[in-house]
Amino acid sequence: MKITIGKFRTATGTVPVTFEHEGVRHRRDVNACLTDAGKFNAKATAARVEEVALGVAHKIELGVIANPEPDPA
Repeated sequence: MKITIGKFRTATGTVPVTFEHEGVRHRRDVNACLTDAGKFNAKATAARVEEVALGVAHKIELGVIANPEPDPA
């Protein structure tokens, strides 16, 4: 799986993430991890994103997450 993590969004406390697996691209926000001082923790957030990726990969394999069908126009 290819994972791309975007910039931390202070206002929402999230990072935008793109997951690509078996030809399916899925984008979603993932809650970021913060230090005890309230600062963004990139290493812990990356670990959280990896955990989310396991669920995304499983849902892709089940067909729950798929690329949208093209417009028949």
